[in-house]
Amino acid sequence: MSAGAGADSKKVVVAALAGNLAIAACKFGAAFLSGSTATLAEAVHSLADTGNQGLLLIGMRLAARPPDERFPFGRSGEKYFWPFVVALMLFSVGGAFAIYDGIEHAMHPKEEQGSRWWSYGVLGVSLAFEAMSFRVAWGEFKVLAKGRHWLTAVREARDPTIPLVLAEDTTALIGLAIAFTAVLVSHLTGQPVWDPIGSICIGVLLAVVAISLARITHALLIGASAEPEDEGRALEITESVEGVEKVTQLLTFHVGPDVAILSMKIGFREGMVVEEVEETINEIERRVRAEMSTMRKIFIEVDAHGDGRGLERARAAWAKRKLEEEAKYAAPGGGKDRPSTEAAE
Repeated sequence: MSAGAGADSKKVVVAALAGNLAIAACKFGAAFLSGSTATLAEAVHSLADTGNQGLLLIGMRLAARPPDERFPFGRSGEKYFWPFVVALMLFSVGGAFAIYDGIEHAMHPKEEQGSRWWSYGVLGVSLAFEAMSFRVAWGEFKVLAKGRHWLTAVREARDPTIPLVLAEDTTALIGLAIAFTAVLVSHLTGQPVWDPIGSICIGVLLAVVAISLARITHALLIGASAEPEDEGRALEITESVEGVEKVTQLLTFHVGPDVAILSMKIGFREGMVVEEVEETINEIERRVRAEMSTMRKIFIEVDAHGDGRGLERARAAWAKRKLEEEAKYAAPGGGKDRPSTEAAE
């Protein structure tokens, strides 16, 4: 299961960028005409989201640069760095501003100006735009999840772009609901304090989501392993190569969503000469790269007495994957044409 295999991250980001840009312009206009603090908080939120999508596109462009002497493993890690920056932006520009503005207006209320109907109209239009962006992000996220529970898919994702955009869109929909409720309650009760309370709630929501996203991208930045299923698949491929006696250690490291380092210690058949060991190692690399496109950098050490790290988890995950495939195709309507487990993902 390669990181993000089959899911189109760029399509999700472009759709979100276009939607947020239009929404931000509408919200700022409505905030100016209605004087609503909650609507202004939502306008700043959309502006921050627009900038965030631009940063994600920059990361994608930089990550596509080929390896060179300075970056021998390529720059795929740009897809980890810029989402982390986006999380910081969401916290500071979006969350912190909304909380500050809400507290300021709650402590020093201003006389209402303009019509609240501007806020109602723009919030409704924004909801429609956000729903369309959410639909695109959710569709690609389902491809990324491959049937797993959404929490598991987010936690195990090695490409944070789609989960990040989905989180932003979900937060935007909830924020719009909060803003609409705050404006409506303020309008019906005649108590303007509900408007800044809505702004504070939106700010807290943005801050919580930003911290959660920062935790996910932080783990990837400092060096997350490949998914256990990927490790198990690489282990099975390696052990199937003639001349391999046993694998004694298996470690992985994701440089970026599309580039992983695979390091193994292997015990080879007794009596093999150096040339035979070299050819066996080359065959392992050929087979792994042919079936697992993310495993671009493979390092193998001859060591029959490795500490066994990574092996138990890899075997368990791959065995579970095989059982799931067996159950899927054994069930009624599972399909007669069953793909090989090695070709799954």
